Amino acid sequence: MKNFLSQKPVLLFVVLAGFFVTNAIVAEFIGVKIFALEDTIGIKQLSWKLFGQTGSLNLTAGVLLWPVVFIMTDLINEYFGKKSIKILSWLTAALIGYAFLMVFGAIKLVPADWWMVSAQNRGVADRQVAFSNIFGQGLWIIGGSLVAFLIGQVVDAGVFHKLRKITGESKLWLRATGSTLISQFIDSYVVIYIAFVLNPGEDWSINLFLAVSTVNYCYKFVVAILLTPVIYLVHNIIDWYLGHEVSEQLRHEARNH
Repeated sequence: MKNFLSQKPVLLFVVLAGFFVTNAIVAEFIGVKIFALEDTIGIKQLSWKLFGQTGSLNLTAGVLLWPVVFIMTDLINEYFGKKSIKILSWLTAALIGYAFLMVFGAIKLVPADWWMVSAQNRGVADRQVAFSNIFGQGLWIIGGSLVAFLIGQVVDAGVFHKLRKITGESKLWLRATGSTLISQFIDSYVVIYIAFVLNPGEDWSINLFLAVSTVNYCYKFVVAILLTPVIYLVHNIIDWYLGHEVSEQLRHEARNH
């Protein structure tokens, strides 16, 4: 085992995959919180008007981590190829499903009486109710997230690979940011459509769906552009860690598989 983990490419894959899986799972759970972007960064509230709808920049907290997931996607694709991403994406989806099953199991556990009221002095009347509401996301939201995640990952890996064939080893920004922008576009609309339009428990109009999805994608678009330098920074750190010869070999094999 020591010799196995001492191989730099193996350790690199473990680290990148670990960040990929962890951020994807955490993003699913914190996504239940909706935050006001303008108030968070201290600017005047914006009032967008799209498809006959108006609103401000209220976003799910999950958008903070999904850009990290897609950076990890592009880096793993760069060094290990799209097959690795597909396998890792299916594994992550299965782990997310497993995590939700465990959480639903925890919700069903009968709470201790003293525990339910132990946070009343901090404004939490019933901890069981709070726990259930925060972690007990609806099946439509979970299903929408998983379907959007898998579609987004497959599209991201495919677009990245096609752009790489065109650009070779140059223009990392194009294949990384370009694939992210396309996959995030699909992800933004699919998750909301399944969670709130197809869901019989919700009453979203098509105009509301289009407006909210577009606002979410615009945020992701801006973040993807801003994170482009980060991809180059991490890419350079990886090249330094692996060494020029190993890095070239990995990228050559990833490009051709």
